[in-house]
Amino acid sequence: MSKVSVLVVDDASFIRDLVKKCLRNYFPGIKIEDAVNGKKAQAILMRETFDLVLCDWEMPEMSGLELLTWCREQTHLKAMPFVMVTSRGDKENVVQAIQAGVSGYVSKPFTNEQLLNKVKQALHKVGRLDALVASAPTKMNSAFGNDSLSALTGGKPEAIKAAPAAAAAPNRGLLNTQPVKAPAASASAQAGRGQGQLRLSSGTQQCVIKALSIKEALLVVRRGEILPQVLESAVLDLEQGDNAEVARLNGYLHAVVAFEPRPDSDWLQLTFRFIDQDAQKMDYISRLIARGTAQKHFVPGA
Repeated sequence: MSKVSVLVVDDASFIRDLVKKCLRNYFPGIKIEDAVNGKKAQAILMRETFDLVLCDWEMPEMSGLELLTWCREQTHLKAMPFVMVTSRGDKENVVQAIQAGVSGYVSKPFTNEQLLNKVKQALHKVGRLDALVASAPTKMNSAFGNDSLSALTGGKPEAIKAAPAAAAAPNRGLLNTQPVKAPAASASAQAGRGQGQLRLSSGTQQCVIKALSIKEALLVVRRGEILPQVLESAVLDLEQGDNAEVARLNGYLHAVVAFEPRPDSDWLQLTFRFIDQDAQKMDYISRLIARGTAQKHFVPGA
């Protein structure tokens, strides 16, 4: 029985690596190729045959939806399973994908289990699941043990030690869009500029955007029962301006520290690193920074 082959398409190398490592850990015999955007994937699909495509939606040159539409127009690709892996979870986006012929949908951030279930469902429909399962080891550790991918995709978190107070100081070179003098300010600011929503695999948290640069954002969130994990993938939803423009920014948690200089701090400061290469999203962040510049909210010494 031939190996199952999968094409992973995403402009963020971080996400491509997550998906590939997850599949290879569970199914060592699987064949995987990747592409940085829809155009590259299109070229690969014209010369090679795949059992499944796992594709991001928002990418430069050709989006995932455009690639899906093209695939369904090709005689040899009409029945090929095509799963969207994206932060676009709005009802209208899901409907669009269904109408275009999508086989499944995985929302970012995702867990190993969520991704694997969608892969199995898609391959089951075309009779390739047995070949996939045959490539798996006899005993699979469903919890992934201490594998770092579990943390990257939101596995069960472990306790994080509170960092010293010095670590909570603002990063130099970041643009301050919502000064937070104390945790109480974060709790009271329920509306207005500098607000966001952080989506983790364990749930959604409201956050204050303490500082912003083209590469990362400093977020302040209330500490909950489940602590965010370093290297955990996440999506930051930002709604800014009078026109309620919303951007869904993909990234990961680069650092997690206590906001207050004590181990029982009720607030956490997160460094959220962007991984999107999409030009529209980069333009959106640049406009937010420019807006903050106009308001003269620079971090002292930046």
